[in-house]
Amino acid sequence: MKSNLFLYFRFSLMMFFQYMLFAVWWVPLAAYLANMGLSRTLTALILSSMAIGCMASPIVGMVADRYFRGQVVLAVTNFIVGVMLLFAGLTSNPVLLFVFLLTAMIFYMPSWGLTSSITMKHVDSDIFPRIRVFGAIGWVFAGVFSLFTVRVIGVDFDGTHIPFLYAAGIAVVAGLFNLGLPDTPPPARGEKASLIDIMGFRSIKLMKDRNFAVFIFLSFFAMIPFSMYWSYFSEFLADSGFRFISLTMNMGQMLEIFILLAVPISIKKYGLRRTMIIGLVALVIRYGSLVFADGNLQLPMILTAVFVHGIIFGFFYLGGQIYIDRKAPAGLRSQGQGFIFFVTFGAGLLAGNFISGQIIGIFSTEQAGITVYQWDTIWSITTAMAVLCALAFIFLFRKEDYGTIELEQQ
Repeated sequence: MKSNLFLYFRFSLMMFFQYMLFAVWWVPLAAYLANMGLSRTLTALILSSMAIGCMASPIVGMVADRYFRGQVVLAVTNFIVGVMLLFAGLTSNPVLLFVFLLTAMIFYMPSWGLTSSITMKHVDSDIFPRIRVFGAIGWVFAGVFSLFTVRVIGVDFDGTHIPFLYAAGIAVVAGLFNLGLPDTPPPARGEKASLIDIMGFRSIKLMKDRNFAVFIFLSFFAMIPFSMYWSYFSEFLADSGFRFISLTMNMGQMLEIFILLAVPISIKKYGLRRTMIIGLVALVIRYGSLVFADGNLQLPMILTAVFVHGIIFGFFYLGGQIYIDRKAPAGLRSQGQGFIFFVTFGAGLLAGNFISGQIIGIFSTEQAGITVYQWDTIWSITTAMAVLCALAFIFLFRKEDYGTIELEQQ
């Protein structure tokens, strides 16, 4: 029993480091890019390093699954990420910044799946959620670096290059720690590698089912309003005078820890369709509240937008993963999960970053070297997009028994 507890502790710490090293620099990134005075297109491109990394990272994962031990792959990728983030923190050239962050994300994004597969190789699946929650705790804890830098060191954190330096250090520590994890041989050694299978594209055939097709298309389009918060909210907070941007946004992740526990309860009580609708309604509430984030209502409306993050992510996106698990035949379930990740945090986030960036660019002007934003208009447009997504889902996604999609034998 004692050895099991130590094993759980090691994997929990692995999750803690892995998600903290990402959150510490990603959350305030838009504020930093705004301070650099970059064009909207270049800003969107740099913010899309995660999305492009999501689309490219399965190739790295494919190689890792077949040729190298899991803990070694995780360590090496973290060392590479650490070097790239260090370079990102030391350069003021936006093109080099994009190259460094893109390289970092290509090697970082496989770690989300890799940490899960390493853990589940050594512990029972019913224990895994208790270990995975330490990733969310690490994300929340990343906000402490902001507080420490401002209060103890006495310099600004959000909107500066400092988060990259912290993240680089955490990545190196994580890499050294990974080398001491239990040995995890490559699970797919000797198996044929198909890029179509790895990217999940074979699951496109599931879109012959009307409801499944509606779900995929609306998951993609929902990422457009979602990206305005995920990628650009720190820019809004910086313009609104917030000094502790990371700490403010990470409050949403703190509540997400508890909200995720409510997802199975909601599915059991209200059904999967209504659960996902609740997530989309929360998306509307987020941006609707930001329309009124001015004057005395600024703080409560901003906190409302932050606090519903867990409902949006848990009820709609996690609910969507559960929907795919129920609908896809056993042989396509893993591919289906890879496909929805590609559609949402890959292609969807990429499109959303550029569309949201252009909206911000249209409704902002330069006056005496200072960017003046029309945030009420920006949030109104984003709210309208969220409303359209919610209504489309309500009227187009039909009630069903969620039986497995039957495919013709080839």
